[in-house]
Formats: sequence, structure tokens, C-alpha cells
Amino acid sequence: MANERVTENTGSYVNDGFDPGSWKEIETYTEELLNRKISCSKCIEGIIRDASELSEHISEKGALLYIGMTCDTESEEKKSSFLDFVENVRPKLSEFSDSLNRRIVGHVAIKDMPERYDLMIRSMENDIEIFRKENIPLSVEQTKLVTEAQAINGAMSVEYNGEEYTIPEMRAFLESNDRAVREGAWKAVADRRIEDEERLSEIFDELIAIRNKIALNAGFDTYTDYMFRAMERFDYTKEDCLEFHDAIESVCVPLMREINSRREESLGLGGLRPWDVNEKTGVGPDLEGRAPLKPFSDVKEMVDKLSILFHKMSLDLGEKFDMLVEMDTLDLDTRKGKAPGGYQYYLQKSRVPFIFMNAAGLQGDLETMIHEAGHAFHSMYCGHLELIGERSYPIEFAEVASMSMELMTQEQWGEFYGPEEVNRARLGHLEGVIFLLPWIATIDSFQHWIYSNPEHTREERKFAWNAIRDRFGSNMDWGDYKIHRDTSWQQQGHLFGVPFYYVEYGIAQLGALQLWRTQRKDPGKALSDYSNGMTLGNTKTLPELFSAADIELGFGEEHLSSLIKEVRVAMAELD
Repeated sequence: MANERVTENTGSYVNDGFDPGSWKEIETYTEELLNRKISCSKCIEGIIRDASELSEHISEKGALLYIGMTCDTESEEKKSSFLDFVENVRPKLSEFSDSLNRRIVGHVAIKDMPERYDLMIRSMENDIEIFRKENIPLSVEQTKLVTEAQAINGAMSVEYNGEEYTIPEMRAFLESNDRAVREGAWKAVADRRIEDEERLSEIFDELIAIRNKIALNAGFDTYTDYMFRAMERFDYTKEDCLEFHDAIESVCVPLMREINSRREESLGLGGLRPWDVNEKTGVGPDLEGRAPLKPFSDVKEMVDKLSILFHKMSLDLGEKFDMLVEMDTLDLDTRKGKAPGGYQYYLQKSRVPFIFMNAAGLQGDLETMIHEAGHAFHSMYCGHLELIGERSYPIEFAEVASMSMELMTQEQWGEFYGPEEVNRARLGHLEGVIFLLPWIATIDSFQHWIYSNPEHTREERKFAWNAIRDRFGSNMDWGDYKIHRDTSWQQQGHLFGVPFYYVEYGIAQLGALQLWRTQRKDPGKALSDYSNGMTLGNTKTLPELFSAADIELGFGEEHLSSLIKEVRVAMAELD
């Protein structure tokens, strides 16, 4: 009988033709799983296995709808399909997941489960503790607001020199050696952004109120406390993050400002303006007046050369990258109506990574593609793991996969450049590491302030943002454009779409720097360490994943200082 199903079979639990976008069809399976008889730990294992297969189908459906919507934010049909899934499937799925978690964790046979399930059971117990039914409609409203913000950003384009450009395409002008060109391009983008500043501020105000209510409903004092639990940050604390901010301020900020002082002197400027350097990436005009780096002319050239690059690193990485191309799951060009940014989304049922980005032919685009390829490699390395929960690796380690790939490919960037240009690209990327860490501290510190003070006014938010910018940012004269600095946080999409997801980049950057440091001495060991960690997926704790890659999870000044010292040595070799 169905309610006595105990399965060791390797066949499919979900029938062919199943529509994972229809709750009516999903419910057939959820009811069976909730009513199936449990008499032993093997019964629980069977339920977990079948629920995992069901989750793969539903996860992939949601992924495809999200991908469709971000690839074409102007399509009302795609937006409507995504929101229909958000409103009519995810809420019911949340209730089912909570009921199933309680059924599994509450059964006496849970004590007999193999060690393999320890982390999954820990996640179930955590989900049970923070789940509140009244938060489901709040989460739906939150997703609607985030989707609106994405559509607003995706619709932005700029009229410049008689032509229409997307925001990503405008970045090319900001690397011009002609300061007037940089200034005109920066102002055009800034003025365009300010047109939507009010609505984006309203959306953010609404999101803060919703998120604070979610936290209070779940019994937490602040949304910060709630998110640390929701994101399963079991292996580090708020205090670790604040220590990390202090370490970045001590180690990286002075070095970033030193680099900017040299830039100001070399370019003969009386002071830096916002169009002279990108505070997040360190990108700006070349100090010797050379033309901006142009690694590729179109996406096909980038992809073809990356295939050669990864094959030179290892046959394994080369074959994995070629599989990405062959599976035709890449959307890499920039175009109007496409959401900004880049991401990798793993299609859990097909076991196929999808990569989304906005390439405009710049060095930063090459780095973004390598970054997202690193995520895809991670997904492919652990794709052999049976259960979806075993493949859902921690974000902090996911970013090690991507950020270390950026650093470890540097030696092969000659595929895109001549001898002089390749060292220039490498040096710029290492400078970018130094610039990125203060920006990470800026965004993370801002989020800590936001959700510790949920009743704040916009004026108070502006004051707090600028104070944090003063602490971690560049010395820069904003002149008449100070209003653009006041709202420059709006450019960081994570604040809207994935709250508290940002310090992970910093934690991962330290892991990536350690793998890169190993590579500088022993390239073979670095690639072996990389695969050792990535193959484990989510089967080990975060510290154990770091250890498997022979790297250390740390937040303190001494740890950061030793890694930045290695960056400075490498920069001196290139300069």
C-alpha cells in the first residue's frame, strides 16, 4: 500500500509528465509523504529520498521561471508566471516542508539515522524552530517587491552621445583616459538612476518593515538575529563579522587609499571624483594613458578562449567548461530589459548549471564569467551526490569556488592579452581584491545598522550610510553630486534581493586567497585542494569544508594581514 512505502529502489518516485508548477499535482505527492507509515529509520530514509526527488522537480521549475523573468524583465507573461509560482506554490510548499520536518524529527526512529543525515537533521530542526505560518504571505510580498526592483533596474538605459546604452555598456566609458568622457558617462548614469531613486527607496522601506515583522513573528529581537539562523550561520557569529569589519578597516582601507593617492598623483588630479575610480572594483583609467583593456570583442570569442584557458589548467576543468557550452545554458550578452548583474543557477533535476551575466567586452566581464564558471564547477563537482540537501552547499564555500577560480586563472590570462597587457590585467585584479574587501565591509556594516534600527527615517539612513562610507571608502570629492552618494547603496542588488548575503564574499575571498597562495607554490596541489573541497557539497560543516581544501576559516586581523601581504608581494612582482 502507498502509506506503507519503504523503498530501496533506484527508480523514479515522480511520474513522467508531472507538472511541478501545479500545486494540485504536487499535492498528490506531499499528501503521500505526510501519510506514509514510518516504523523505522529506513522508512525515514525513504521519505527523505523521495522528498528530495520531488524537491528537485519543483526547484528546477522555480529556477526556470526566475531565469526567464530575469532574462526578459519587460515580459509581463514571464513576470506573471514567476509570481504565480511564488504566490501559489511556494507558500503551500513551505507549510508542507514544515509538516514533513516535524514528522521526521519528531519520530523516535530519528535516533537510529546514519551519520550521513546529521547536517540535514540539523537543518530540519533549525527550520522548525524559525518557521511561522504567518510569515508565508509576508515572504510572498517580499518577493513581489524584489521582482519590481529588478524590473526597474532592468529597464534602465542611457542616451549618451546620440546612442542608447544599457547600464553595463556604460562601464566602458568609465575606463576612458579622457576625464571629460568619464565625467559625462558617470553623470548620465547617475542622473538616470536618480529618476527611480524614490520608488526604490519606497520598496526598500517596505522590505525593511516586512523583514522586521518576519523576525518578530519568529521570536527574534532583530531581523539580523533571524537571518543568522535562517542562513544557518552555525559556525560564526555577529561578533565575528564585526571583528572582520575592524580587520578590513585596519589592513585594507589604508592600502586602498594609498593606491588611490598614487592614482591621483599619476593622473595629475587635484582630487579624486566619482568618475575617476570605481570604489567597489578599483577600476579606472590607466595611469600610463593606455587604452582600456579589451579582452574579447564578443561573447563567442570569450567562450572559445575560456575553453582553451581551462583546458590548459587541467583536462578536468576544460571538459567541465565545454559541457557548459554544449548544454547551451549560457545567457551572457547585455541587452535592454535584462536584469543587471550575474549569477549561476543550478538546475537540480537536470543537474545542469545555468550562467547569466551582462558582458560588454570589459576585463570585469571576463572576471565575472570566470567567477560564475567557478560556481558551475562547484555544482558539477558535487552533482554526483544523491540528495538535494547534500548538494546545497553553504554560501560561504560557494563563493570560495568562484573567487578562487578568478585568482587561479590569472596565469592563463595570456589567452586574452599580450605580455604587457596580461600583467596589467593581473595587477588590476589584485588591486580589485583590496578594493572589494572594504566594499564588502561597507555593505555588511550597513545591513547590520539597517536591521538593528528598523524604525529609522530616510534621513537617518542617509547619515548612517555616509558614515559607513567614510569609514571604509575612498577619499573622494562628490561636489554637487552628493545626493547620488546618499543613495548609492541602491546599486547593490543584494540589499534588495538577498538580505545579509554579502559578508560571504569576504569570508570566501580569504579562502580563495589561501588557495591562490598554494597555487603560487604548487599549482597541482591547489587544483587538488579545490576539487577535494568542492566535491563534498553540503556533507560537511563549513569549517570542515575549508579544512578539506587545506584552508582556514578566519576573521581576525592577523589572518587577513598575512594574506594581503601575499597580494602585495604579487603586485610588486607585476608592477
